[in-house]
Amino acid sequence: MIEDKIQVLRQAAKVSNEQSSDHLWCVAAGNEELVNDIAYAAISSKDRVKILFREHVTLEESYVHKKFDFIMLYGDADKIRELSYVSKENGGAYIQIAPFYVGNEPNLMLLVAPDDAIKKFVGDAERKSSSFSILLEDQTTGFIETDLQLSVKLPNFLQDMIAPLFNMSDVVLSTVLISIEDIEDVVKIKKIATKNNVFIIDFKDIVIDD
Repeated sequence: MIEDKIQVLRQAAKVSNEQSSDHLWCVAAGNEELVNDIAYAAISSKDRVKILFREHVTLEESYVHKKFDFIMLYGDADKIRELSYVSKENGGAYIQIAPFYVGNEPNLMLLVAPDDAIKKFVGDAERKSSSFSILLEDQTTGFIETDLQLSVKLPNFLQDMIAPLFNMSDVVLSTVLISIEDIEDVVKIKKIATKNNVFIIDFKDIVIDD
């Protein structure tokens, strides 16, 4: 437990290539309850943190629907780091982005998706010679909600037996910050992400200048 808290402290302190900052962006992802907790903490902080947006995502994969939420915040660095505890202690994925990255890395993109989808996206991008660098990444350790969707109607007692097996399946969710070197690759990478059910956010669309 102590080791885990030390690791969280180290991760929270790792900002902008050892550069401090008054304000940070962050994205947190996980189940609905986790993101509700983070949203509540952000709203309770008054003007210290702004909620830029929140998304609820449902991915349909064969017989299973994977459901997760993620939220994008911007605000006071101390409060943003404090929220990392809320996320980490509840199994969420959480990355914080300092102005260093915005000023020094080209074409920043945020990716949010189940880990297997992220890995397939990376493989497809590599095959198509779309070059990018992974700057930050984090994964969930808690459970993501999943629903069993059957095309054949089963007796209730069978559904009650089978459904929990899917709802308890451990789906790892990843949040990743990437930098795309060539502007020509931006559209290509966005298309590859969409094809692989990876939620991609162009960072220039959410930047807030102080």
